[in-house]
Formats: sequence, structure tokens, C-alpha cells
Amino acid sequence: MYKKKQDEIPTKDDIGIKEAVEKWIETYRLRSKYDESSIVNAWPNIIGKAIANRTQQIYIRDKKLFVKVESAVIKNELAMMRRQIIGRVNEYVGHVVVEEFIIL
Repeated sequence: MYKKKQDEIPTKDDIGIKEAVEKWIETYRLRSKYDESSIVNAWPNIIGKAIANRTQQIYIRDKKLFVKVESAVIKNELAMMRRQIIGRVNEYVGHVVVEEFIIL
């Protein structure tokens, strides 16, 4: 029979990579910046590729999501979906990051 070496036996102090990264993010207080950058990177998945392709700029400041779009039609569409977009963004992250949605 194959016997595991002492290094291969998991102990109760061992944690996964995901847990280690989460602890690191919390320790250095990087959670808000991490969440903001993940929202910006996932914008096409959250809103859809058609609208994301017409988005010129997106950023978050003081719990406000700023989106600059090129088309008046897209601005109108986003304005009508304001609450849904805030809900989708916060759902993606898992907690409230965005409270307002501002279209530029």
C-alpha cells in the first residue's frame, strides 16, 4: 500500500487558495477596490454585449456607478432599467457596492 508523506496529509490549519486570497484582501482592506474592478471587468456579462460595446467609460466612486455611453437611445434604455442594473451589479458582487447609477 501507498503511504502518504507527512507533507501530503491535510491538517485543520490548511486552507484553500480562494480562502487565502479572501483573507489577504480583507487584511489589506482591498475589498472595495477588488469589487469595483471586478464589476468593471464583468460589465459585458452583467449588462449584455450589445450595450457594453457602446459603453465608452465605466467607473465607480462613492457607491455611484458612472457609465458614459455614446447613443441617446442607449442612455434612455439604461435610464429605464436603472434599478435592475443596480440590482444585477450588487447581485454579481454578493453585497451592496452600488447605490446609485449615473449615466453620462
